[in-house]
Amino acid sequence: MITLLHGDCLEKMAEIPDGSVDLTVTSPPYDNLRTYEGTLDWNEGIWKQALEQLYRVTKQGGVVVWVVGDATIKGSETGTSFKQALYAKEIGFNLHDTMIWNKGKFSAVGALKTRYAPVFEYMFIFTKSNIETFNPIKDRKNKTAGQIVNGRIRQKDGTMKPKATIGKVTAMHGQRFNIWENAPKQGKNKHPAPFPEQLATDHILSWSNKGDTVLDPFMGSGTTGVACINTNRNFIGIEKNLSYFNLATDRIHASQPPLLPHI
Repeated sequence: MITLLHGDCLEKMAEIPDGSVDLTVTSPPYDNLRTYEGTLDWNEGIWKQALEQLYRVTKQGGVVVWVVGDATIKGSETGTSFKQALYAKEIGFNLHDTMIWNKGKFSAVGALKTRYAPVFEYMFIFTKSNIETFNPIKDRKNKTAGQIVNGRIRQKDGTMKPKATIGKVTAMHGQRFNIWENAPKQGKNKHPAPFPEQLATDHILSWSNKGDTVLDPFMGSGTTGVACINTNRNFIGIEKNLSYFNLATDRIHASQPPLLPHI
C-alpha cells in the first residue's frame, strides 16, 4: 500500500496511529543549507516535535534512519546533528548506530579556504526498545577469502583466546561495515538535495522485511517511496512543498508495475 500525504509533517504524522510504523528512512532539512523554494520552516522546536512524533508512531523494535549533516556558520559547524541524536535518546530512542554516508566527493554548500572538503553525512540509526529486524548486507570482499581461519583474539583482561571460527574457510564476502559509499544525486529529479536510491534501498533491506510499513516524513522527490516499491514494502510519504510532492507522486506512480488485465 502506498499513502502519499501533502502537508506539514507534524500535522500529517499526528494522523498516523501509535506504533504502526516499522521503519522510517528520512533526510530532514540540514539547518538552512537549502531553501526548498522558500517553503523551509525548520528550527529546534520543529525537529524536536518531529522526533517525538516518530517515536510515537514507531513500533516496539522499530527503527528510524535519520540522515543529516550540519551547516558551518562563522567558521563553526552547528552541531545540530548531534543535538538531534542526543534529543532522540532523551525521548526514549536508543542510538543503535552512528553510520557514515561517504559521498566520495564534495557536494556541500560553502567555501574551502580554511578547512578540508566535507564529503560525508551522518546516518543515525535510532531504535525503539531492542531492535527487532536486522538483515545484514554481506557484500564486503574479504581479503583472505578462501583461506583457513586461524589466530587468536585479545580479551578484555589482556589474555588471548582462539577465534571462534578457527579452522573454517573464510567466505568470499563478509558483513558490510557501517561506512557506506554512495555517490550523491545532485540536481537530479529537480530536487536540491535527493539522496541515492541505493542508499534508501540498502537501509530498507537492512532494517525491515517485505510487507512492513516504511515512513518518510520529509519525502522530497520520493526516493524512499520508489525504493519501497522495488523491495515490496508499504510506504507512507509526507511532503509540504507542492511541487516536490507532485514530483514524488509522479516518480512513485511510474515505479509501480502495471496492473495485469483481468481475464
